[in-house]
Amino acid sequence: MSEEILVNVTPRETRVAVVENGMLQELHIERGWRRGVVGNIYKGRVQRVMPGMQAAFVDIGLDRAAFLHANDIVRAAPAVAGEDAPMPPAQSRPILDLLREGQDVIVQVVKDPIGSKGARLTTQLSIPSRYLVLLPQSRVVGVSSRIEDEAERARLKGLVAEFAGGGEQGYIVRTNAEGQPAEALAEDIAYLSRVWALVEDQQGTTKVGACIYEDLTLPLRAVRDLIRRDVEKVKVDSRETCDRLQTFAAQYMPGLAEKIEPYSGARPIFDLYGVEDEIQHALEKEVPLKSGGYLVIDQTEAMTTVDVNTGSFLGQRNLEETVYRTNLEAAQAVARQLRLRNLGGIIIIDFIDMTDAEHRRQVLRTLEKSLAKDHAKTTVYDFSPLGLVEMTRKRTVESLERQLCEPCHECGGRGTLKTSETVTYEIFREITRAVRQFEAARLLVIASPKVVARITDEESAAVAELEEFLGKSIRFQADEQYLQEQFDVVLL
Repeated sequence: MSEEILVNVTPRETRVAVVENGMLQELHIERGWRRGVVGNIYKGRVQRVMPGMQAAFVDIGLDRAAFLHANDIVRAAPAVAGEDAPMPPAQSRPILDLLREGQDVIVQVVKDPIGSKGARLTTQLSIPSRYLVLLPQSRVVGVSSRIEDEAERARLKGLVAEFAGGGEQGYIVRTNAEGQPAEALAEDIAYLSRVWALVEDQQGTTKVGACIYEDLTLPLRAVRDLIRRDVEKVKVDSRETCDRLQTFAAQYMPGLAEKIEPYSGARPIFDLYGVEDEIQHALEKEVPLKSGGYLVIDQTEAMTTVDVNTGSFLGQRNLEETVYRTNLEAAQAVARQLRLRNLGGIIIIDFIDMTDAEHRRQVLRTLEKSLAKDHAKTTVYDFSPLGLVEMTRKRTVESLERQLCEPCHECGGRGTLKTSETVTYEIFREITRAVRQFEAARLLVIASPKVVARITDEESAAVAELEEFLGKSIRFQADEQYLQEQFDVVLL
């Protein structure tokens, strides 16, 4: 598998694309005026405690107060050494026993503000490095479940425990640490210790609402989190950014620094790899499959639904085989689209109905295998009695669509418009209502050209009847500035 990371830098926007075998798999965007806040640590102040929700709203200096649930507040008692899980949150204690209004609290953002919701917070702090995650309030040494080799898990856990020196802080070994030498882990622990010492120093002196620790910028995060030994190249179209990434990599991951190189081609780097076209396709509802079938993806406030259709794919053997082949291809496509579009929360997939139980198992297995490459945590459930597959994908930032788009100013995000016929009859009702309320010799109706064209053509007889019934003259005027559902009835 060939994998490359492309970094496109402009003065106000930075984009990072992960390309596998020539196909875009992930896209990360950071804009200068709206950087994400996930991972940042703030000194906050409790604004309001709500016992009915077992939660509190905390002011951390953002536009909206952030949300802190009782389950995300760490117990005061330290974790027992040797545990394989982080310190347990205070699940059993009422929120009023944990927080009070006006109290200062050190918190970390785990979810960016999404839609109308504020940021989601936790008091269980964590600071990531290349190979480790520091848990300052715990004594845990855990290993990522994606490292499956038991001998390697034991080696990594032993090394981290040795370098940590049985201290008061815990660590989680990240997937990237697999196969790394002891020196690399020791360097990470030293780096994290320096960062945490700085955070501790600032906790007492920082003002409420100020950021104590800020995560790295997008290009540096991409190098820290995405670059692995199987990544062929990291190409950067900004010389300054490339130098910064090479310096960062040389300091923290010297074995991978040579993979980072500047791109100075005449064509924009995203155009060269077809990324811009893929971004446009990722904003469309329909996703074509190579077989001729297609997916329909609908993102709503509550969940995302994916419908699988055979389309023009007729198959070569029988209906069951055609459906099975389409669903197998769709399972791989769904996994890619979830990752590419950064869709999170509840996801419902409506595969084409299959009668063969083994076919259903294979489709589910294909979906799970395709999701294994996803950096976000996913959970897939078996087919429901209605033949639907329910799954969840951890959401920390807005989806690609909501980062790049806004609701249509004409339909208000409904996705549909009233027909010109519907608007015509609304106008007729409004004319009748206006004449009964106010005195006027004649009326002027201003509407969109499409609606006025329909009224003066197809509805001319109805207008004549209305004028005779009301005893008023009615004139219609088209205005290009009016949207299809807009109109004004003016009394003259």
